Amino acid sequence: MVCLLALWSAVIPAAYAQQHGEIVELQLDPLPEGLYLSATLQLELPELVKDALYKGISVFFITEAEVVRQRWYWSDKVVAQASRFLRLSYQPLTRRWRVVQSSTPFAPSGLGVSLGQNFDTLQDALASMQRIARWKIADEGQVDEGVTYVMNFQFRLDTSQLPRPLQIGAVGRSGWNMVLARSVPLSVVEAAR
Repeated sequence: MVCLLALWSAVIPAAYAQQHGEIVELQLDPLPEGLYLSATLQLELPELVKDALYKGISVFFITEAEVVRQRWYWSDKVVAQASRFLRLSYQPLTRRWRVVQSSTPFAPSGLGVSLGQNFDTLQDALASMQRIARWKIADEGQVDEGVTYVMNFQFRLDTSQLPRPLQIGAVGRSGWNMVLARSVPLSVVEAAR
């Protein structure tokens, strides 16, 4: 019985520890205009997400970065925040993939400023989503010299934008839980100008 319990406890974490990608590179560039982030991600979509895409359902992702000032005497202070919203969709009639990027959440009306690109394959569409170049996450006056900061980066699947029946079915299923996150300390030298 003890041997079976030990085997069971070794198998369960391995089943739930599915990785759906990784953050390959994360770079912060402090410039006189502000703090810029460049990143390279390696994305692997879960089978549930791929099935939804091939059925014509759009899938939404959020990229978030926040610069936090750590304080020992109080809770940490969020100094700067930036978000990017991505929509990945498959168009079955043309057999093309579309990636739409916006700095604001997607509205049901379809209005708003966004950049859309079409691709022939899913791999090409994912390749465009995996690269973030010179994304301004903080303005020049938000990061002070001589202060310790931490930059929290997160790329995640936004299940709140899915159609309601899929939202209900996605609760508790690991195939819909896709989160890549990393925290990077920002030293005094990096923050200084």
